[in-house]
Amino acid sequence: MTRPRGGSEPAHRAGGAGPASSAADPLTRQAGGARSAPPADGERRGLEEAERVELTVDAVAPGGHCVARVDGQVVFVRHALPGERVVAEVTEVHRGFVRADAVTVLDAAPQRVEPPCPYAKPGRCGGCDLQHVAPEAQLDWKAAVVREQLTRLAGLTEAEVDRLGVRVAALPGGQLGWRSRVRYAVDAAGRAGLLKHRSHEVVPIDRCLIAHPAIQELPVLPPSGARWPDADAVETVASTGGDVTVAALADGVPTPVSGPAAVREVAAGREWTVPASGFWQVHPAAADTLVDAVLDLLDPRPGESAWDLYGGAGLFAAALAGRVGPDARITLVESAADGVAAARENLRDLPRVEVVAARVETALARRRVTGPVDLVVLDPPRTGAGARVVRDLVVACPRAVAYVACDPAAFARDVRTFAGAGWRLAELRGFDLFPMTQHVELVGLLLPPAGTGR
Repeated sequence: MTRPRGGSEPAHRAGGAGPASSAADPLTRQAGGARSAPPADGERRGLEEAERVELTVDAVAPGGHCVARVDGQVVFVRHALPGERVVAEVTEVHRGFVRADAVTVLDAAPQRVEPPCPYAKPGRCGGCDLQHVAPEAQLDWKAAVVREQLTRLAGLTEAEVDRLGVRVAALPGGQLGWRSRVRYAVDAAGRAGLLKHRSHEVVPIDRCLIAHPAIQELPVLPPSGARWPDADAVETVASTGGDVTVAALADGVPTPVSGPAAVREVAAGREWTVPASGFWQVHPAAADTLVDAVLDLLDPRPGESAWDLYGGAGLFAAALAGRVGPDARITLVESAADGVAAARENLRDLPRVEVVAARVETALARRRVTGPVDLVVLDPPRTGAGARVVRDLVVACPRAVAYVACDPAAFARDVRTFAGAGWRLAELRGFDLFPMTQHVELVGLLLPPAGTGR
């Protein structure tokens, strides 16, 4: 089973700016030019928080931003599109760059659309980064980010990236109503809502349009929903098996409110039981999509051995078992206690699958994962597998590694480590598992140098 990288993934993030301003506003600077109300000494200075500046937006960047420059200063702009001329309000100032929100669009790109959600705007909910972008353009946006990370961080040439044919495919079901697990934050008044971008401030909302319809029907949100005075967050789940649950979280500890404590999920031709607060992909079509991609890329053969690293409840281990046969050895490594328990319960009918409760780097270093291996599924947290794990996999020398990644930057860094040992990224597929957000899922096939591997 794949899992949220870096722990339970926040349901939403948000970005903030003030009301729209006109180009005649004396606080608005013209990009590349002088401020209409310059400092008394006439010297140029950097942008300041809450300042507005008129600028022309350049290429997309990781994190749901586009890049612009003002007097040589880098500006990462949300709620914008490449080629647009906008008035942006500065939200954060850092050494070497600033962050800003496009609060007025002066010249719109043809890919711009009206966000379907009234909260997906500057100063409001930050969970959806791309609601202002047309559906096909969102896929192109994400593919462009992947390409940039592969050239900048993985060290691939433009020609090598071209040969990979980087593209991002949409999943069935459309861009709204897909999110089957939503964690709402709770404000000081006990109201559930979602967070502003890069902020702990809660925006009370009455509906989240990307939430599963069964979640949207729950009496959780204001004005008619319950108050949550003793909770830090409210976690909601609508499983592919038809279960719907609500739990209140205080200091990270869930207290069931309604629905079962464990939910049923259906994927890879099997029914799974996982804790409602446990790890599972949030898009209903994600599990099957990833399984199909992994199996297609690895092309498992009868009798081959396999490792499922960061294996969660065992989604990939079960899928591999169905291909390599009942006598082949499969080892699953997972560190989260609920994931280990779920894997052992759900894979009881597969006695040749061994579940190892350990961190992956520890299991590899201490040889708790032993013997020769043919295939590896690598599904690490958002931070990536890291150089230590990659080096240990290179030493094990499987014939192929399928790397499932939700962060293109971490994936690219690990690809570079593999490349340093002579491995190559032979194929890459991208999937839009998180429509309306900047997130993208990748499945890459890594192969050892010719003449090595099992």
